[in-house]
Amino acid sequence: MEFQLSLSKFLDPKNDFAFKKIFGTEKNKDILIHFLNDMLVLPEGRKIESVVFLKPSQDPEISYQKQSLVDVLCADHEGRQYIVEMQVAKFEGFEKRAQYYAAKAYSGQLNIGENYKKLKEIIFLAITDFVMFPKKLEYKSDHVILDKHSYQHDLKDFSFTFLELPKFNKDMNELSTMVEKWAYFFKHAHHTSEQDSAHLAESDEIIGRAYEELNQFSWSIDELRTYEDQQKKFRDARAIEDYRQKQAIEMEQKMEELEENQKKFDENQKEFDENQKKFDEHKKEFDEHKKELEENQKEFDEHKKELEENQKEFDEHKKELEEDKKELRDSWQKLAQSMLVMGHDFKKIQEMTGLSESEINALR
Repeated sequence: MEFQLSLSKFLDPKNDFAFKKIFGTEKNKDILIHFLNDMLVLPEGRKIESVVFLKPSQDPEISYQKQSLVDVLCADHEGRQYIVEMQVAKFEGFEKRAQYYAAKAYSGQLNIGENYKKLKEIIFLAITDFVMFPKKLEYKSDHVILDKHSYQHDLKDFSFTFLELPKFNKDMNELSTMVEKWAYFFKHAHHTSEQDSAHLAESDEIIGRAYEELNQFSWSIDELRTYEDQQKKFRDARAIEDYRQKQAIEMEQKMEELEENQKKFDENQKEFDENQKKFDEHKKEFDEHKKELEENQKEFDEHKKELEENQKEFDEHKKELEEDKKELRDSWQKLAQSMLVMGHDFKKIQEMTGLSESEINALR
């Protein structure tokens, strides 16, 4: 397999293989001890003098339980155990994994029947290439178990220290403490020039040793291949993580868009319901007016029918009166004619019949 050398003399200490080469080998125990003493908040007068490497895999007690594999697991001369983890890829729930590893290491100290007094302190130290605690400004945080009210440190067997590299932003000329120098080492070693590494080594020989362990020109071909394999795995994992984050962002955006659309829909639905309610009220009012109009129309039609019947009855009476009038007039005319024949004068006939002089003359 072919591999490409880094442009810098120094390789990346965050690489899993490189990290274990520096901090997890017998020949570099002094680097690990120096690093632990620099990073951890140890009680006054207590200093790590020597360490023994322990098996980094924490085998499950029963077959179906999860196996734990830490980067570096060691114990000091008093039996306290130290777990050192380098975590590059963002891992959801890493703080829970830290507690799980610590608990496994703690419980794994005893065999069946042994006394709990034999249990020793577990110190967990992690360097992360991602932000673990967004609400914390400091790049280094130390966590212990405290009483909620008195803040007394009664439960002393667990402590956790996290170094969040993205939060560390100091330049080389600003470094003053060993914690800052180690943070700079992890974040920038693979971009550091020989001149700058030599300058850092002047103030601390162990830092210089750590840089020399990253000198790619002192590595064997097999070691470089292993390093490159780890880099490839990391790049692949980062690509997958980036893709997942992109998908998550897109999904979140779609969810926000859906929620906004749902909000607009709900507002439109509310407006529609209000308009529907107004429409129903107007329709009810309209139906009541329509019913009233229909009742009035019915009443009008009944009155109209009654008037038409009255008109018909009136017309019949009128016709009857006109016939009676004609019949009476005929009778008067016959009487007037008879009186003319009998020789009565006009005046007498007019008095008796009510006919005009012309009408009487017409009867002659």
